[in-house]
Amino acid sequence: MRIISGSLGGRKVNPPRNIPARPTTDIAKTALFNILSNNIDYESTKYLDLFSGTGCISFEMFSRGCKDITMVDLSSISVDFQKKVALDFKIPTNLVKINKGDALQYIKRATQTFDLIFAGPPYALEVIDDLPNLIINHPTLMAENAWFILETSHKHNFSTHPHLEQVRNYGQTHFWIFSKSPIEVEK
Repeated sequence: MRIISGSLGGRKVNPPRNIPARPTTDIAKTALFNILSNNIDYESTKYLDLFSGTGCISFEMFSRGCKDITMVDLSSISVDFQKKVALDFKIPTNLVKINKGDALQYIKRATQTFDLIFAGPPYALEVIDDLPNLIINHPTLMAENAWFILETSHKHNFSTHPHLEQVRNYGQTHFWIFSKSPIEVEK
């Protein structure tokens, strides 16, 4: 895996074999960041990465100029690896906050507001279908024009969700992009 673009572009990220994460493929990550680059200002974005795994999406956000990143993962192996990468890349701890904890509990207790939220949960997580509503209906989690991006396998379908902006498919990877405001469907 590698950082695609920005100040850390080309740097390799080599997670340990025992990391309990399913890294987003470089092809899917490139496509995701093409969408983001056309829709957000990285420098002014406050970003939350739930189920952050290897941290590659967050490190890509930092590389492109995002200066307010919060990462949450339950695995000690993942969190230790993220901290090692942040140290190796000389990323200041005040810009990238790495938290060990349950992402679902983090959502419930959150008091901060974010402009972009990404969740790449384990595909076997039983509550994947609940995540959009948990995040969108939270009183403070999403800023008014925020996006929530959920990475899933092909087994999930949110096509009728009232907050769905768009979906992008890259092989087995689906990115569901939700907005805070409901989308009006043309009749």
